[in-house]
Amino acid sequence: MDVTRRTFLAGTTLTPFTGRATGRTPEPFALGVASGDPAPGGVVLWTRLAPRPLAEDGRGGVPDRDVTVEWQVAEDERFRRVARAGRATARPSAAHSVHVEVDGLRPGAEYFYRFRADGHLSPTGRTRTAPAPGAMAPLTFGAVSCADYERGYFTAYRRLAERHPDLVVHLGDYLYEDAAGDDEAVPVVRRHTPGKCLTLADYRRRHAQYRTDPDLRAAHAVAPWAVIWDDHEVENNWAGSVPGTKAPGFPARKRAAIRAYYEHMPLRPSAFRHGRITLTRRLEWGGTAALHLLDTRQFRSDQPCGDGLRAGCDERLDTRRALLGPAQLRWLEAGLRGSRARWNILAQQVFLAQRDLRLGPGREMALDGWDGYAAERDRLTRALTRSRAANPVVLTGDVHVAHACDLLADFDDPSSARVGVELVATSVSSDGDGYHDPAENAAVRAENPHIALIDQRRGFLLGRAGAGGLRAEFHTLPHVTRRGAASSVAAAFTVPDGARSLSGSSR
Repeated sequence: MDVTRRTFLAGTTLTPFTGRATGRTPEPFALGVASGDPAPGGVVLWTRLAPRPLAEDGRGGVPDRDVTVEWQVAEDERFRRVARAGRATARPSAAHSVHVEVDGLRPGAEYFYRFRADGHLSPTGRTRTAPAPGAMAPLTFGAVSCADYERGYFTAYRRLAERHPDLVVHLGDYLYEDAAGDDEAVPVVRRHTPGKCLTLADYRRRHAQYRTDPDLRAAHAVAPWAVIWDDHEVENNWAGSVPGTKAPGFPARKRAAIRAYYEHMPLRPSAFRHGRITLTRRLEWGGTAALHLLDTRQFRSDQPCGDGLRAGCDERLDTRRALLGPAQLRWLEAGLRGSRARWNILAQQVFLAQRDLRLGPGREMALDGWDGYAAERDRLTRALTRSRAANPVVLTGDVHVAHACDLLADFDDPSSARVGVELVATSVSSDGDGYHDPAENAAVRAENPHIALIDQRRGFLLGRAGAGGLRAEFHTLPHVTRRGAASSVAAAFTVPDGARSLSGSSR
């Protein structure tokens, strides 16, 4: 690791734009900075002005007026070589967030960025652009999911940040929309803003509360992110237009959640139009990787058999059931057919491989995942095969348990063709400290021989994709209900170029 990167994460005192920033208004950058969706010539920069992040009206304590925000991008962390600069307008209608699309940067380069508003300088962020088309530059990426503020500290974000990835892929459940009661089985270590999120102000306050966490801010500031959501950004287990709970007013609640999510994520302005959000997109990392980002919430059929963990649910086999939906599946298959990347990484939310959780005769499956949409899974695996795209690797979150799996053409036939691999990131903090039970995990793996790893501890996934292979490291933490845990590599696998199957051994 070079000196610049060590200094950056520790924090550096930076020279201001001109002279010294001496703002007399309250500090507006309490939520930090972020970047996202890198391209060869640019990146998206984000911040939100919020001197009082938890203000009850959800406006962050900013007066009801437009605010001019200046921004700079430099080649060095002391901003002696400024590459791009400009101004953006933070408007009350967008909770005074800004999404700046910067272009004209060099491909495959590291940059530093910052903002200024009302006489205050923001923290500095580090980002990088994607390599030039076709360039075989290695990609180091982190994959994270499921961060429940109430259930634990966000140490996994800090430990990931310390490894300075090129890109962070967030696989959903960036926040949780509900609030714990007093009789919860999993300890509550810090409290959410009160109640379940129902209004735009509620969702804005909840997002702001998460962004006050220093470990989350560090992870955003160290690398660009590619974000997709799952269910808790709106509410648990929602499906298309169908709510996941019996709380009334789902259409309005969903619109509020969509707006607040966009306001707090480093997404391009084109992702949010007329109250609708588009998260399905594709990022290219030179010739090394194509990242296909999918949305398994907005276009799905309702979960079969009343949802949950069920045995004997024939409804899940119905060929009319959709998870990606026809348009998104066509988009994906076209992108796979046209891909020239060495690695085709599908970032999506819910468990893809078949997973029988009943030990012994019969089957019991979680129906919110692809097991509840078996025909759609068959359509996806056929698309992977027909497209002849190189090296499909699926990144998954949601289940709060790390897994490594081979994806089979027919999960009922363990000897059937391997069509790709699935790497499932555990949670950042959801479900508290977690545990590791080798005997229990071995029994589940015996029922599902295509699964090579199960680990219930918290942590993150670190991947390194290059010309010869992809290495996946599963980093775990001994606890998250106390701050400061060290992480260690609990298991590592290699996916050789062309193998479409896991290699190497867990440890």
